[in-house]
Parts: sequence; C-alpha cells; structure tokens
Amino acid sequence: MQTAYTKEELRAALAPVRGKRIVLVPTMGALHEGHASLLRQARELAGDEGCVAASVFLNPVQFDNAGDLAAYPQTPEADLQVCRDCGVDVVFMPTPDVMYCSDRSVTMEETHLSTVLCGARRPGHFAGVCLVVSKLFNLVQPTDAIFGKKDYQQLAILRRMVRDLDIPVTLHGAEIVRDVDGLALSSRNVRLSPEHRAAAPAIRRALVAAAAAYAEGAPVQAVCEDVLSILSAIDGVTVDYVELVDAENLHPVTDEARPALLAVAAYFGEVRLIDNIELSRTI
Repeated sequence: MQTAYTKEELRAALAPVRGKRIVLVPTMGALHEGHASLLRQARELAGDEGCVAASVFLNPVQFDNAGDLAAYPQTPEADLQVCRDCGVDVVFMPTPDVMYCSDRSVTMEETHLSTVLCGARRPGHFAGVCLVVSKLFNLVQPTDAIFGKKDYQQLAILRRMVRDLDIPVTLHGAEIVRDVDGLALSSRNVRLSPEHRAAAPAIRRALVAAAAAYAEGAPVQAVCEDVLSILSAIDGVTVDYVELVDAENLHPVTDEARPALLAVAAYFGEVRLIDNIELSRTI
C-alpha cells in the first residue's frame, strides 16, 4: 500500500494503473467498520487487476461549526491500518494547505437537493462537500466511487453533480452498517455519553416501525409525528428534523407510488446523529 501526502505523490502512485478500473472511497478519517465495509466493497469492485484508492481528509470547508470541526476525532495511524487490512492500494492523506490554495476563490453549489434536510440547517456544508469531492475526482480520476447511504442526502447531491457536470465516474451507494443494537455506525458515536449511547438505538427502532406503518398506508404526517414523539421523549435529546421525502429529489412526497425516504437528525446532548430508511407503499 502506498501513502501519498501531496498531489504529486498521488499522481505518481496512480500513474501505473491509468487505464484500469480505479475505485475511490473518500473519507474524513476516524475509520470504523462502516468505512471498512466501503473499502472491502471497493476492493471487490476493483478486482485483482484494478486499484482501490482511499482519501483520508478532514475537510474544513464543509464544517459550518468550528467547534464541531475541532471535536471531530482524528486517528491517522489507525486509519492507515484499516486501509491496509481492507486491501487499499493507495491512500491520499493531504493537509488543508495541500488541498486548498490560500486565496482560493472558486466554489461549487448545488441549488435544489441541498436546500432541505441537513442542507437547510448547515449553511455551506454541501457546497464544501461538492468542492472537495470534485477535487478528489479530478486528482484521482476514478472510474467508480463508493459512498455510504447513511449520508443519503450527500449521495443524492453527488449523483446530481456527476450528472449535471458530466463527470465520468460511476457512483455506488452502500447500505448503512449498524452496530448490533441497530445504531448506524458513525465517527461521532465515540462522543456520546454512556446514557445517550444506550438511548441512541431508539432512532433505528422508530424508523423501522415508521416504515412498517407507511407500507400499510399510514399518512405521511402521522408517520413523522410518531418518530418525533418517540425521540422527543428521550432525556437530553433535541430533534433537529423528522422528514418524509421523495427518495430522488428529497422534497416533500407528492406521488406516494414513488420510493420515499424517512430521514432523521437529532442531537443526543451535543452530538448530532443522522439516520434514514427507504420506504414504499405496499397497499
């Protein structure tokens, strides 16, 4: 496995595999089993002849809260071991001054999918995501890239970016990896208090119950209210949003025959957790 810290080192590491399948897995580090699952899927997709590239970069541009950025865990040595164990060929670990010029003046903005859910509450977040991912696509020039569905809105926005800008990469959405009690794996989970960690699986239980109710014909508003009621009853929990939206455009459901998404964001103390479940009507 090669580790590149500069753009020049990255280009040199990838030069021998140009023309082959290159699968990129962008991460912000603090890798856990969810990331490992993405890396293993990338290895399978690339095959023996292809290349798996992973980026480990805590992107400051996508944080709207300086405290959240400062509190984000960083475990570079452990991250490299996870990549090594999962068969990654090239790891790109730049610093912010490598990724961004001090006088940068070009930005990227998606203006429809990013106006709802997390985008409505985190100004500039998805502009920062689009900027860093587009830069990684330019640097790595992958044939494929894998993103987890826990960040469903992010995946939807990046699909739109790839479509609208004709970027020659195929995006793959990977299913959410969960702990044994149902909590979606996240680098933020380590910041939960013991009490909140014990309570957090209620998110998944509420989503599963809501999906069953929606499948049986429960009204959209009732489905959301039930989830809101369950989470709001937990001590120390502040619900950011509970929204049932069209799975493609992320705006309110107008055609219940189409696939839908129930998305949740809630603060357990100071830790913001997100989760979602894909829904469909059966009757």
